[in-house]
Amino acid sequence: MSIYTYICFLSAIAILLGFVTSKISDKIQSTIAITASAMVGSLLLLLLGSFNWLNLDVIATETMKQIDFKSFLLNGILGFLLFAGALGIKLPVMKDQKWEIATFALFSTLASTFIVGFLIYAFANLIGLDVDLIYCLLFGALISPTDPIAVLAIIKNLRAPKRLSMQVEGESLFNDGVGLVIFTTIFAVAFGGQEPTFGGIMSLFLQEAIGGIFYGLVLGLVAHWLISSTDDGSLEILLTLTIPTAGFMLAGVLHVSGALAMVVSGIMIGNWTRKKGFSEQSQRYLDHFWEMIDHFLNSLLFFLIGFALLLVDFTFRGFIMMLLAIPICIAARYASIWIPFQAMKQIRTYNPYSLKILTWGALRGGLSLAMALSIPQGVAFINGTDMDVKDLILLMTYAVVTFSILVQGVTIEKMIQQSKLVDPNREEYLRPSDKIAKSH
Repeated sequence: MSIYTYICFLSAIAILLGFVTSKISDKIQSTIAITASAMVGSLLLLLLGSFNWLNLDVIATETMKQIDFKSFLLNGILGFLLFAGALGIKLPVMKDQKWEIATFALFSTLASTFIVGFLIYAFANLIGLDVDLIYCLLFGALISPTDPIAVLAIIKNLRAPKRLSMQVEGESLFNDGVGLVIFTTIFAVAFGGQEPTFGGIMSLFLQEAIGGIFYGLVLGLVAHWLISSTDDGSLEILLTLTIPTAGFMLAGVLHVSGALAMVVSGIMIGNWTRKKGFSEQSQRYLDHFWEMIDHFLNSLLFFLIGFALLLVDFTFRGFIMMLLAIPICIAARYASIWIPFQAMKQIRTYNPYSLKILTWGALRGGLSLAMALSIPQGVAFINGTDMDVKDLILLMTYAVVTFSILVQGVTIEKMIQQSKLVDPNREEYLRPSDKIAKSH
């Protein structure tokens, strides 16, 4: 069967899983329920395969390998998901939090990369795994940026206090450029034999990150002009589709960050064009259309994350590193946020739960898995063993991703509810009847 056939069937299964889980319980986020269901299905297939029953695990594993998770996400649906997420960003709130977002996206991502890398290196050597430091830093680079897809899919619907919500969402949308520069640089050193230089890193950053932002501005301006030039509601919505399709692909040709371009153009369309270029009816169509696209692709993506378990090669020492990677990544995230937070709270007042939510709400997802899968197989091995570096990194990545989705994603809701009670603007979360009672 063709890749298109596999995607069609997997999409149908993901949608049906979402339907079934919503009927069982409406308290669990659909993306979490779909991921958990897919993981249970993967474990069941592996169990049946261990008894040589039906060999469905072999078929499912080959299917996952043919899909090429990396290309499907990084070169495919990523543009749609980021553009859809950016459409909902409120620019006035984002401007109010611009320094926080910039600091977390730049400093915290870089700091977390090195903290994770050095801690993984130290603990790996403690259990007898002689892993080169460069590979540990590579893992730190791919796991440190928070995943905008996972964050927006889970955090957004919980209606956290506006400023706090924007800090989490804004950082996750903009730290891709920083994460890409760090990952690409360390990847080139680890597998390309290149020496890291300040000039090379700055050149890559300017080309990918700054170039992506500028390209996104141009893309948004062209789309705004085209949309404003027509009164055809259907054509207006279709014109927005050209941004995450041809626009995203062209970014790859120009060697600029397509992710950042989608975020910038999405913010422009969602704030400027929404008011100036769309009719009132078209604004509703815009929201409904992209909400449907976002929900569909998220369902498929989180289903594939669950089934990516079939691609993970488990070993005993790898299992130990998998368990260690989870607390290491959480601790590194806390430290990388705590440092700038201490300085910023001297001049601004923050929600008492800000640091906790910024740490626990730093979800990882498909982007980290895609970067882990992009590491070449059979090229680098752990010193003194036949264990492939890619297998170890993929195992640790999958552990952190599934923990963040299934554990952090589920438990973050209670923390956000508590943050609403102590937020200065908590009245916006009260029901109308509660507001009336409070006023009396």
